[in-house]
Amino acid sequence: MSLDPDLKKAIVHMPGVEKDKLLLRLVAKDALLVEKLQFELLEGKQTLDERRQIIRQFIDRTARLNPDSAGWLMMDMRTVSGYITRHVKVTKDKYGEVELMLYMLNTFYEQNAHLLAKYNSRSDKCAEYVAKRTEQLLKNVGKLDADYHVEFADDINKLLSWVHYAAPAHYARQLGLPKEWMM
Repeated sequence: MSLDPDLKKAIVHMPGVEKDKLLLRLVAKDALLVEKLQFELLEGKQTLDERRQIIRQFIDRTARLNPDSAGWLMMDMRTVSGYITRHVKVTKDKYGEVELMLYMLNTFYEQNAHLLAKYNSRSDKCAEYVAKRTEQLLKNVGKLDADYHVEFADDINKLLSWVHYAAPAHYARQLGLPKEWMM
């Protein structure tokens, strides 16, 4: 919704104290904005590594939940993915997005490989989700500075070998995912 130009002018000419009160009321209604301002203004972007570590711990705990089916596994991965997305929205941490998503996919596979060992109707949606996440991950790595590619090469190749030789293989072929990642 865009503001009427006359309203914009009236807001700009409001006394500072009234504008500040109005701004604080509006900011308080957006939890994501509050977290982003907290990170940028109070934490001074010094807590980036700590925030990443908290998400890694959450990934480890969630991956060890031992879901009963590939459906539950996918729901757990989606939950973790939401935390990663929120982290990126708050911190604008593109490196962390790649690192955490790669860590999530590999960790979930290591803990729950039996659920996605073979393609079947029960593993279909989760297999598709994993393949699409892998595709997005490769796009995001490509956007990073080439110096970072070396850091991710082994983990990406581990992920690609799993994606091509387990349930997601069908979708990996459809999406044209490489079998080996070249820097």
